[in-house]
Parts: sequence; structure tokens; C-alpha cells
Amino acid sequence: MKRRDFFKYFSTAAVLSALPSLSKAKKPEFNWKMVTTWPKNFPGLGTGAQFLADKIQELSGGRIKVTVYGAGELVPAFEIFDAVSNGVAELGHGSAYYWKGKNDTFQFFSTVPFGMTSSEMNAWLYKGGGMEFWKKAYSPFNLIPMAAGNSGVQMGGWFNKEINSLEDLKGLKMRIPGLGGEVLKRAGGTPVNLPGGELFTALKTGTIDATEWVGPYNDLAFGLHKAAKYYYYPGWHEPGTTIECFMNANKFSELPEDLQKIVIGAAKIANMDMLCEFISRNNDALEILKNKHKVDIRQYPDEVLKELYNISKIVVKELSLKDDFAMQVYESYSSFQKKTTNWNEISIKPYLNILE
Repeated sequence: MKRRDFFKYFSTAAVLSALPSLSKAKKPEFNWKMVTTWPKNFPGLGTGAQFLADKIQELSGGRIKVTVYGAGELVPAFEIFDAVSNGVAELGHGSAYYWKGKNDTFQFFSTVPFGMTSSEMNAWLYKGGGMEFWKKAYSPFNLIPMAAGNSGVQMGGWFNKEINSLEDLKGLKMRIPGLGGEVLKRAGGTPVNLPGGELFTALKTGTIDATEWVGPYNDLAFGLHKAAKYYYYPGWHEPGTTIECFMNANKFSELPEDLQKIVIGAAKIANMDMLCEFISRNNDALEILKNKHKVDIRQYPDEVLKELYNISKIVVKELSLKDDFAMQVYESYSSFQKKTTNWNEISIKPYLNILE
């Protein structure tokens, strides 16, 4: 073989070897199911699940095909944890506070009232030891968790009455999950946990008096402005909610090492993509709610936020005292938040104050 032809042959071979096999792309080696707590293709959350499924298939060269099932299509929204644990599906897409009935400590891996923001949560999970605790927490359930999105700071919620003091929260029946729900309960309200697809009807018919969901982008898509008059901020209860994708551990172990890395890598890509989408779209949706639909957008009174903050500290501290593992997670979470808060005091906060 001539020298020129030799190098031409091997250069072409190298390029082809780096491309996904067409035959494999047509016939997946693994057909996986993903069940979610969201309506299928619901903006941000549902589309985030589909984005992850598509990314896994793309990066694997078609070797893994993931079919996404929205809430209720294969299993009910709040039964996906057990479904994946038992092998009914390989992947689940939701948020860890939905499964607090399994272990209260799970809520640290979703969001904590007055807790860490999205960037701080990602830093804690990836670089601060949070992911190791999360894996340990899910291990008894035959699950492996991954961060697969984040909503950023949420809105405070939709109400049909003004909130001028803590008294206005007493007797209020509000859809609010996780630790935020427990804080509301201590403030005299009644927390209710409903899947997103049921919120509009529940609020419109008076089954609930108020609801939080995510933020303008998602709330507009659900039409919540048609069911409530007042839209409050900030989302004290969810300052940076991590959206998860968890895997059946047995099914994950069946993957060859390269595909395991692809699934984990795809989740990291999805984690960033969802946050960027919310940041990109929230203000546009807010302008529509404000200018087109004339929504009354209000800030929680400082007095209310301060009292909720004090209650929150008690609730989170009590959670940490439940067992040794809860205390370990609490200490890791709180110490990391303190560290990032100290840095934010001389970095982000002064910078934002300049822009006021």
C-alpha cells in the first residue's frame, strides 16, 4: 500500500469509528422506559424529561432508546418512585421532596425553604459531597439518583386573598409540597400535595385556596392566572429546586461502562439545559401575565417572610434530629450554604446592588 493511501485509509477509518453505528442506531441494545410526575411534554418540566431521553439516545448512538411516559400514562404521578424501584420502568423523573414519606431526609436533595439557590445546590451536589449522601439515601430502594434540572428561584404562589400578615395564612388550604408545606402548617395553614395536572381545577373549584407551582413560564402554561387573583413572590419555600432523574440500580448495572457514563453525562447536560430554559423564559411569561392578563403581582410583606424564615429554621433543625444520617446531611448542607453565603456577600450581592 502506498504511503499516501495508507494514511488516507486509516484517517477515514478513524472518523468512521468515531461515529455511531447506523445498524445499532436502528436497533437499540436497550429499550428503557421513563415515568414522570409531570404531564407529557409540559413546558420546562415535561420537555426536560423528553430532552434527557433524547440526549441519552443521541449520545449513545441509538444504543439506548428511552420512551417517556407522562404522569398517569403508565403509573400515577406520585407512584413513579416505587415503579422504578420495582423495575416497572428504568428511569423516573420528578423531585425528591415528593418521596418524603419514604425518608424525610430526601427533601434536602430537592429544596429547603430559605435554602440554597440553583448554583449553590449544583455546587453542593457535584463538589460538596451532596451527591454521595443522595446516593446513600436512595440505595436501600434499589435506585441511583442524578440531578437532571433545576427551576431556579420560584414564585411564592397564587392566592385569591391578600397576604398582609401571618394571620392571613391561618386556615389556608394550599398546595405546597416538601418542607415548605410543613412550614405553612406550623404557620396555621393546611398543606396539600397535588400533582401539577390537577392544580388548575383544584384552585378553580375551591378545593384548595392557593397553590404554588414553579414560576411564570410554567404557571402561564397551566393557566393559573385564570383561577386566582394574586401572584406573590419570592418563592421562599423553593429557592432552587433540583429536578431529579433516578435509575433502577439493577438495570443500570446491566449497561456497559461506556453507556453508564453516557447516561450520567446526559443528566448533567439536562440539568444545565432546564435551568437555562427557565431563566430564559420566565421574564417573558411574567410580562404576559402582568401586561396582557393584568395579574396582580405582589411581594410578600417583610414581616411575613421573617416569620416564615424563623419557622423554617425550626422545621429544618427538627428534621436533622430524626437520625444520624439526617444530621450528617443537614450538617453538610448547612455548612456548605454558610460557605457560599459568605462568598456571595462580597461577590453576587454587591454586584446586584450596583444594578439597582
